[in-house]
Amino acid sequence: MSALLEIAGLKRHFGGLWATNGVDLGVEEGEVHALIGPNGAGKTTLIHLISGGLLPNEGYITFAGTNITRQSMHGRAALGITRSYQITQIFPHLSMLENVRLAVQARHRDWGSSFRFWRPASADFMMIEEAEDWLGRVGLAEKAGTSACDVSHGEQRALELAMALATRPRLLLLDEPMAGMGPEESEHMANLIASLKGRQTILLVEHDMDIVFRLADRVSVLVAGRIIASGTPYEVREHHEVRRAYLGDELQ
Repeated sequence: MSALLEIAGLKRHFGGLWATNGVDLGVEEGEVHALIGPNGAGKTTLIHLISGGLLPNEGYITFAGTNITRQSMHGRAALGITRSYQITQIFPHLSMLENVRLAVQARHRDWGSSFRFWRPASADFMMIEEAEDWLGRVGLAEKAGTSACDVSHGEQRALELAMALATRPRLLLLDEPMAGMGPEESEHMANLIASLKGRQTILLVEHDMDIVFRLADRVSVLVAGRIIASGTPYEVREHHEVRRAYLGDELQ
């Protein structure tokens, strides 16, 4: 059975610098697949290439059997690829509920735009009800009426996750979801991601190795624009190239 996301020979350069240099990667449906590597390894560039923010110089990307190598970001989003911090932007002066409601509405384009006068009231009620449900799933039900600018950083990141999930993605790209969080907030986010295991396909970029090896079904290691190892957390920990690449380093 083929992977949901398949990447082969993916290359992208900026001038004389190859940010990705022949990446091969497969992400299976329903798994949490972590992408790790040192700073400058090409992780963010690869996420850009998958989401459509950048186009490759060589190689191809297949999603759910469709070649999306030259597909636009909007087209990839329509196919079910959501990147947490790009597509799920927070509107700071709207309430937490209103933020998620906009994400729900973006998915239900057939219900009409915000400015369509004759949209049935039942459609508005259904969107609000669904938005409340997503907020509850990430532990923010009690903050529904609070402005997004008035909650903590960790709660804003949880809001971003709720907004991303509200688009019902087939593939969720999470680029350092714990960035800037304290230990308690990081643990809360880790638990939220853990609750999605088996139900949501996730490609996770994260620097906290304890969290990576706790959450991931499989791990791929990107070094200097190439995947040097891919396998279960145990296999990656024991891989000789990984150990050599990170000798004296803590897989940061």
